[in-house]
Amino acid sequence: MGQRISRRALMKSCAIATSLAAAPPLALGAESRPMTYKLVREIPAEEGYDLVVAGGGPAGAAAAICAARLGAKVLLAEATGCLGGMGTSGLVTRFAYAGDGEKMLSAGLLREICGILQERGFLKPGSTRSNWEKGGAAFQPEGYKLVLDELAFKAGVEVRFFTRVIDADVDRKSGTVHGVVLHNIEGYHYIRARKFIDGTGDAALAALCGVACREAGRDTPKPMAPSLCSMVSNVDWKRFKNQQEAVLQAVKDAFFTVPDTHVPGLFQTSETTGSMNAPHIFNLNALRCKSLSDGLMMGRKLAQEYIAFYRKYVPGCEKLEHVTTAALLGIRESRRIMGEYELNVNDFMARRQFPDQIAVWHGAIDIHVYDASREDYKRYYDEFHTAGRMKKGECIGIPYGVLVPKGWKNLWVAGRPVSADIQVHGAIRVQSAAVTMGQAAGTAAVQSIKTRRIADELDIEQLVTTLRQAGAYLPQTKTSKVMTRTT
Repeated sequence: MGQRISRRALMKSCAIATSLAAAPPLALGAESRPMTYKLVREIPAEEGYDLVVAGGGPAGAAAAICAARLGAKVLLAEATGCLGGMGTSGLVTRFAYAGDGEKMLSAGLLREICGILQERGFLKPGSTRSNWEKGGAAFQPEGYKLVLDELAFKAGVEVRFFTRVIDADVDRKSGTVHGVVLHNIEGYHYIRARKFIDGTGDAALAALCGVACREAGRDTPKPMAPSLCSMVSNVDWKRFKNQQEAVLQAVKDAFFTVPDTHVPGLFQTSETTGSMNAPHIFNLNALRCKSLSDGLMMGRKLAQEYIAFYRKYVPGCEKLEHVTTAALLGIRESRRIMGEYELNVNDFMARRQFPDQIAVWHGAIDIHVYDASREDYKRYYDEFHTAGRMKKGECIGIPYGVLVPKGWKNLWVAGRPVSADIQVHGAIRVQSAAVTMGQAAGTAAVQSIKTRRIADELDIEQLVTTLRQAGAYLPQTKTSKVMTRTT
């Protein structure tokens, strides 16, 4: 990994100075401005890391594990108390679209994870390797937590739970990140590293750095509605059926407070347990704390309605028990970076393959409803089931450039906020794709360190070769040393 600076903590006395910013009195009727404070303090600094990964969801965890396996000294900062993100804290208990109906596309690390989950009995009962490789895997979230803990520990990743990246030390003119500021129970820490990966799901690190981003609700009419998932138990899965028919009847009966006909549903995870993907929470802005807070409280309230709905309308759920709601909202849309390449709907419709693709994907365009109207449900249904759905064996390539913020030299973004238009984002935003993109980002960061080449000047043929050696499925017959860029 080249010469390494010995890790040390530069412990200094903590001096905090705050002062109220001076502001002249407002004229009558003028718009009020919030008071601002300037915070100055000395904080401990740490060095010696090759890579800092912000966020331990499916993309961030994969990036950290794969980079550490290649020899990097990796620090992974995760805001919650476990890895896995939506699959664990969010209770979205399925790796959807892992295959194209014929073979596994999201191979590499995800195939390894699913294999371990199956060996230990953490997949849905009756799951076979052939089934989850061709389609997807439903899993038990507690088992997924354990597997990620073990893989990270074995690879040598330094994981810091309950830790957020709250600021970044950058040179925006050159597109270089020098370090990040973390905050946890021990206070503030400044971490200097050579490379950085944003796996936060909301492009939080990228936004702190000043990366240009598209925002839901700003660059789109409305944000896509998130869901608050739950774990449930005591389901008789042999009798369970007809979810959508039951939803339509309940809406007709005016059973729900919000008459939402788009209910993703209840999905089996063990002999008697399942994950409930409901309710939708409309008009929520995932980039505003008050909106997130209000949305979670509303979601917990509405979840009780859906428990009552399943007990009343769906066979096999008469004795359904509600175990818990998720700790995280299932956010579908917040920020998307503007990368060196923006994957677009024309690429999707053409099933385009790229010489620099670092993953391939089979999932449908899945832009959930923006409101509870019948018109918007029809829009979602028609898009998902017709133009947005791929046939068996089809896929689209995900080129390397979607991971690289335009103009940045040592920063990558993986997972939900990669560079794509709204339609393609609706297809590739899920966990299976996030894991493969995370693996690619982690591998690219290590290659960048070893070759001393910046993010947008990597030898992509070398990157593809390394990913293939790690089990990634990359079927392109023609490769390229340079990335595909948006012109």
